[in-house]
Amino acid sequence: MKAGLLITLHWLFFYASIKYSNISIGVVCYCLTSFFTAVFKPLIDKEKFKISELLLSIFTLFGISLIFHFDTSYQLGIILGVISSAFGALYTIYNNRLVRHFDTKVINFYQMIGGTLGLGAILPIYLFIFPADSIVPDLKNTAYLGVLALFCTVGLYVTFAEVLKKIPAFTVNLTFNLEPVYAIIMAFLFFGESKEVGSAFYIGISLIITSVVLQTLISIRKKV
Repeated sequence: MKAGLLITLHWLFFYASIKYSNISIGVVCYCLTSFFTAVFKPLIDKEKFKISELLLSIFTLFGISLIFHFDTSYQLGIILGVISSAFGALYTIYNNRLVRHFDTKVINFYQMIGGTLGLGAILPIYLFIFPADSIVPDLKNTAYLGVLALFCTVGLYVTFAEVLKKIPAFTVNLTFNLEPVYAIIMAFLFFGESKEVGSAFYIGISLIITSVVLQTLISIRKKV
């Protein structure tokens, strides 16, 4: 349930990041999850730092820094996105421990309860700061929330937990760095965000993709 609270905080800051910047910036900041994993995991598990993981994370970090400076109006959104990534990394590290001892569906069940209780406790504070006319979604948004809950949350995290049984937490998070590529393409196609970014953004994205490709090659080489 504590891990569920971590992933809930991750999503809260993630959507806040998008709200105060745009979709492209929000998902790019998600790439920092691998960097935080490379830093947090050795500290939490009392292991030695892996140079290869730190170097690959620096690629991602440098890419984010390029994007950070391309427009100062997005800096708050980027800061929120960085916080989101830190919570995401902590969730993966602790989830990696849980999957060694418990069934993934049981883990997911209790995590969703923990997240729901945590979100329920935060909601009154949020509504006090940001009052809303209504918190009950209409029929259309209810359908979207159903898809988000069943396929993009419960289904995703059951699969995610299964994957953690086979590959390290760092590799999983680094592979997730490709998610922004898909999201950015969709944002460009459906929301016209290509007009809002410059050359530094594309250079930053290229560095992030390079880190994913290099980690993939390292993983394949180790298996061979």
